[in-house]
Amino acid sequence: MLIDTSTLLRTLQPRHAQHEAATRALEVLPKQGRELHIVPQNLIELWVVATRPVEQNGLGLSPAAAGTELRRLKSMLPLLPETPALYQAWESLVIQHQVSGKPAHDARLVAAMRVHGLTTILTFDRSGFSRYPGIEVLHPSDVIASA
Repeated sequence: MLIDTSTLLRTLQPRHAQHEAATRALEVLPKQGRELHIVPQNLIELWVVATRPVEQNGLGLSPAAAGTELRRLKSMLPLLPETPALYQAWESLVIQHQVSGKPAHDARLVAAMRVHGLTTILTFDRSGFSRYPGIEVLHPSDVIASA
């Protein structure tokens, strides 16, 4: 299972309404036998939001603090590698599904999932991944409701 960046970001925001659902889902899923993964894109996206100023919808972390979070996440979750097949899979998805703008980032996560044989994504974005057949969208609140 791939963890979406939105879920990872909520673990860094203790005052956010979705913080508890994100952190609990990441605790519960491994106990249910689910393997959790991240890809380099998750860490890049997290860095961008984490180091962006609060007044620009970021978290306002210093690069040093963001680096600490990257190390924490990599110590907790297996980091799947970038591969040459990823770009080809992404290009195929964006052309086939006529993706434009920011959703192309989600298409890249789906491409990484396909390259690495993953079929489920843990995300707060129920609609962003629904256009892709064969991808199960799992919302963190559904995980904790069934725990």
